[in-house]
Amino acid sequence: MTSEQAGRWETVLDTLAGMLPPGAVRVLVDGAGGEDVPRLFADRLAASVSAAGRRGRRAGAGPTAGAGPAGGAGPAAGGDTPDGAAGAGTVVLADGPRRRADSPPGGWDVVVWLHTRAGRDEEGERGADVVVDVDDPAWPVIRRVAARLAGDGSWFARETDAFFSVRAATWDAKFGDDLPAYAAAVRAMGLRAGAVALDAGCGTGRALPALRDAVGPAGRVIGLDLTPLMLRAAREAGRAVGVTLLVADARHLSVANGAVDAVFAAGLVHHLPDMAAGLAELARISRPGGRLAIFHPSGRAALAARHGRALRPDEPLAAGRLGPMLAASGWHLDSYDDAAHRFLALATRG
Repeated sequence: MTSEQAGRWETVLDTLAGMLPPGAVRVLVDGAGGEDVPRLFADRLAASVSAAGRRGRRAGAGPTAGAGPAGGAGPAAGGDTPDGAAGAGTVVLADGPRRRADSPPGGWDVVVWLHTRAGRDEEGERGADVVVDVDDPAWPVIRRVAARLAGDGSWFARETDAFFSVRAATWDAKFGDDLPAYAAAVRAMGLRAGAVALDAGCGTGRALPALRDAVGPAGRVIGLDLTPLMLRAAREAGRAVGVTLLVADARHLSVANGAVDAVFAAGLVHHLPDMAAGLAELARISRPGGRLAIFHPSGRAALAARHGRALRPDEPLAAGRLGPMLAASGWHLDSYDDAAHRFLALATRG
């Protein structure tokens, strides 16, 4: 493992240790990939909890070495309590499916689910408080955190950058044939010449040339993304000519109210920790009558099949959920296209 990979592990584990609520906490680490992966992850998380100065131990074992406020190896508060039961102030970490089936009274306080593409368990993942992508065992990334554990939400920007930075150089090689679909989605927005268009979460800039052509020389195109390496890839691909590129978080934009005429959002809003708040922020910066395109170059069913999961009616982009959420956020849903070859929802700022 390189020093960079070791640092990534340290960041993820320290972040999770810092998210655990105070006092006695019972944590279950579970997920796909067999029993070894959750066990090793729980071992590492226990060490991070101890390094943070909290009392901690693995279920079925004595106190974690180094546990306690002073870093000593003394017994955890409450002694060696039974599996799943935490003494006062103790963090108990259990792992594996047998622990899931044999939960303590009152259930687990925090469930950490380890996500891999192989052997995916949708039910277990949906019920977890934290989802960590360990498909690449050398580069874990936190993908989802329950609101009650998320704190100020700073984890999202850091983990998003970590996920996309290692993929930026090869992103277009994997998805480069999507450019015509992006151009068609931009045309469907009906942008006028001279408009100000924002590509929120622009990635390698696959929509930027089409947006620039749509608004013409009198218009302005802004591309923003959380990952600097994705913006570098956009420049290297020649898609940043005549475009302003910004490293920015779409949840908190330094853009004046009503400053843009159109927002293009590809693969963005349903990945935000609070989708409704994200849509409201995009509404804030859009003028009345401004346009929003929520786009993906695959339909929901095709995308779900690609990731080996079933399509659910309660997903954020399902028509029954997206329309009301847009309305509550200041948008009116004009059209909804969920074909095999694309997802495109167009909305107007109220």
